[in-house]
Amino acid sequence: MSHPRAEPEQVDDPTDPRVADFVGLTDGARRMRHEPGSGFFIAEGEKVIARTAAAGYPPRSLLLSPQRLGDLRPEVSALDCPVYVASYDVLQAVTGFHVHRGALASFGRLPLRTPAEVLAGARRIVVMEAVTNHTNLGAVFRSAAALGMDAVLLSPTSCDPLYRRTVRVSMGQVFSVPYAFLGSWPEGIDDVRQAGFRVLALTPDAGATDLADIRVGADDKVALLFGAEGPGLTEQVMLRSDERVRIPMAAGVDSLNVGAAAAVACWVLGRRA
Repeated sequence: MSHPRAEPEQVDDPTDPRVADFVGLTDGARRMRHEPGSGFFIAEGEKVIARTAAAGYPPRSLLLSPQRLGDLRPEVSALDCPVYVASYDVLQAVTGFHVHRGALASFGRLPLRTPAEVLAGARRIVVMEAVTNHTNLGAVFRSAAALGMDAVLLSPTSCDPLYRRTVRVSMGQVFSVPYAFLGSWPEGIDDVRQAGFRVLALTPDAGATDLADIRVGADDKVALLFGAEGPGLTEQVMLRSDERVRIPMAAGVDSLNVGAAAAVACWVLGRRA
């Protein structure tokens, strides 16, 4: 553990402009408007901050509790940016919640990849339609990273993978899986198919093919298509898929949470052997 590279600066006023990046972190609507347009995002917790820095995102500032100041991971203390220190009361007044991890960081965004860049060289990908729940999206990214998927593509109405909750739930794995937003929807699925991917639409429909019966080779290109929690995939999207696939349920359960369904499907199809 080591001390920050920059000399820490005390913040006692929640309206201090030096911590403007961190104001109102619980106001999701405001943050989704403000952060992408201003070119930054927030990482919470030392492990996630370290993974963000390792992914090459440029640090803008650190906001720490006094307890965290002298006990930082070397990767975090080495960040070349202003370091602000505030009491837990001030942290809560600034952010809108109790910052129990005691460490937040603002990072600049990098240019978004294009779908073509993400598809190049990929064999297993996840495609998400209108996933607006940040927790679910973070869970999908974590599963995709852990279970052998090469990339994630998002419909234009899906939420921001760099939103604080998504980054935290994914444990920073949004940085290890390349992603891009498709420019049009559902037409973007046709681009995926034209790139050589077999598109499998996940649905609880009893008439769909059992996931266990899907056979793919190690080098076959496969795209797993998931919809939002509740409504699932729209019919127009499923019509553009090559096959509808289901995860068989027991005990009268009709479906899984999209994060859990993605984990199961990625485990089955993410393996190359």
